[in-house]
Amino acid sequence: MSYEMIALLMFSSMMMMMMTGQRVFAAIGGVAAVAALALWGVGGSDLPFSAAMKLMKWYPLLTLPMFIFMGYVLSESKIADDLYKMFHVWMGPLNGGLAIGTIALMVLISAMNGLSVAGMAIGATIALPELLRRGYDKKMVTGVIQAGSSLGILVPPSVVLVLYAMIARQPVGQLWLAGVLPGLMMATLFIIYIAIRCKLQPELGPALPKEERNVPMAEKLRLLRAGILPIGIFAAMMVPFVNGWTSLVESSAIGALAAFVAAVLKGRMSKTVLETSLRQTLAVSCMFMWIILAAMAFGAVFDGLGAVKAIENLFTDQLHLNPWVILILMQLSFLVMGTFLDDTAMLVIVAPLYVPLVGALGFDLIWYGVLYTITTQIAYMTPPFGYNLFLMRAMAPPEISLRDIYGSILPFVLVMLVALALIMAFPEIALWLPQYVYAR
Repeated sequence: MSYEMIALLMFSSMMMMMMTGQRVFAAIGGVAAVAALALWGVGGSDLPFSAAMKLMKWYPLLTLPMFIFMGYVLSESKIADDLYKMFHVWMGPLNGGLAIGTIALMVLISAMNGLSVAGMAIGATIALPELLRRGYDKKMVTGVIQAGSSLGILVPPSVVLVLYAMIARQPVGQLWLAGVLPGLMMATLFIIYIAIRCKLQPELGPALPKEERNVPMAEKLRLLRAGILPIGIFAAMMVPFVNGWTSLVESSAIGALAAFVAAVLKGRMSKTVLETSLRQTLAVSCMFMWIILAAMAFGAVFDGLGAVKAIENLFTDQLHLNPWVILILMQLSFLVMGTFLDDTAMLVIVAPLYVPLVGALGFDLIWYGVLYTITTQIAYMTPPFGYNLFLMRAMAPPEISLRDIYGSILPFVLVMLVALALIMAFPEIALWLPQYVYAR
């Protein structure tokens, strides 16, 4: 059997296991283990052992539980509730102001957590009921929350970019910095769309009534302090790292400690909050570590087969495809996979093939990490089977149907496609900040 057929058999076997409901790490790691033993016999058992040792020695992986803990502490202690009250008062007088404030809230939540699911949960439980009560169009608000939550895996500290860094063997710090400007650009495009749409159709996002806008300036300034806290935590964590005073791991420890201290000082660090945060941190960290381990074992088998080189030759030498055409085809495949897989599963399934191929075609792997995160977010917000659509339906009130959710997301998907096209056309949007910081 040719190496190409073996690679195809591995992928098809893994996809079949996924369809039977197996856990992601079990499907990937199981196929890798069986293939290694079948190809190299008993010696194939060295592959998962070697992958485990690489994983245990990867020092930046310590950032993973730190940032997850920081996000859950800030979420469970209800600091996000204070943020929304601040945006409610300051942005309410504008048409669509609360929707714009929700996007800003999502940016801050992304900077606190790094998981898109966390942003979706907070937006659906805090912002969605309030926006509906204020007379906002239900299609508009569900689209806003889904689009805003997509920033969670792009704005640092993105947990998914940590996973990409491990698989692609790229510096986590550079990937995080590469996500800053694209994330802010995408948030700005969302805000521009909301502002223009609500200006043209005020009934979609009515301004607050005059009596509710008459909030004393002292109260407005008091609520403004709610936004200073998460920004201060983010600054305490990132400023020392960007200036080279601390390592990435040390900065993550500062962020986790700062979040814990903030919750204590606000009187919200109860036993329940601490226990829930620790349990969730352990669960999510272990999940990611098992997935990374399985992906590394799978990638080791692919390296041994030389499958990446064979596929590169197929595209470039036999089919004579332009590197940009190959890159676009890879992005389209993410859109297809996103109908039934989440971003983590998509990465670990195709990373052994795509990441080396992208490097061989001459593209920057830091830049491609940003493209990957945006494309996968578009993928599972796209009908008919996008992952985020069903997650939103599970969290939304009964009056919002799945048809409403489908209709709500299309304008925001178009905005994200514009952002993706801009980053592909102008790679400096993603690469300027890491190059500037690391050049210092």
